[in-house]
Amino acid sequence: MDINVILIIFLFLIGLILAYFVGQKIATIKRDRHWELEIPGHRKDAILKSRSVLGGLFSEQLAPFFPNFNFKPTECRFLGKPIDFIVFKGLDDKKVNEVVFVEVKRGKS
Repeated sequence: MDINVILIIFLFLIGLILAYFVGQKIATIKRDRHWELEIPGHRKDAILKSRSVLGGLFSEQLAPFFPNFNFKPTECRFLGKPIDFIVFKGLDDKKVNEVVFVEVKRGKS
């Protein structure tokens, strides 16, 4: 086989290897740019959801003090999860005659 043919094949293989690594580097740069643009949006979304959850927990704890709540605030015990409140009816009179599990809903939930 002629030395020129071997040299051409060798250079072609070297070119393929270089093209592969350059392609990998370009793909990595594109991926990193994509995530640099996406991450701020995801962070804002996470902050909004976190604020919504905290607002919901806060309003759940205040629920017994709202006028349309059906139980006395002094008879309610907040749990949060898995149930919002346990109401011990009659606790003020030291005669608990009923235990009620209360789930408070707010907004669209």
